[in-house]
Amino acid sequence: MKRTYLGEFEEVVLLTVAVLHERAYGVAITDELDRQTGRSVSISAVHAALHRLEEKGMLTSHMGDATAERGGRRKRLFTVTTLGSRTLHDIRSMRDQLWNSIAPNALPAISL
Repeated sequence: MKRTYLGEFEEVVLLTVAVLHERAYGVAITDELDRQTGRSVSISAVHAALHRLEEKGMLTSHMGDATAERGGRRKRLFTVTTLGSRTLHDIRSMRDQLWNSIAPNALPAISL
């Protein structure tokens, strides 16, 4: 199977879609990114990442029902695919392995 790599922003967007689960759409993802990371991103940057992740097969989307709060407009809702889930688990496993391989006192102390 061909391995697909993610950029850091794509990884964070994919994780945010997983966090929001059935409530994942553009504005909600942008707001959650800001809340979780303190990182202010534009809605167009989020939409571009969502498009790339769909092209890579890591997300699927469908149109939700029209809502009164949006003046009758529908939201495009995103869901993590099996490939997206596998990719996130692989990334987590690789990062855990690297963190666990760091020798004690190899990193300068920092105050959190």
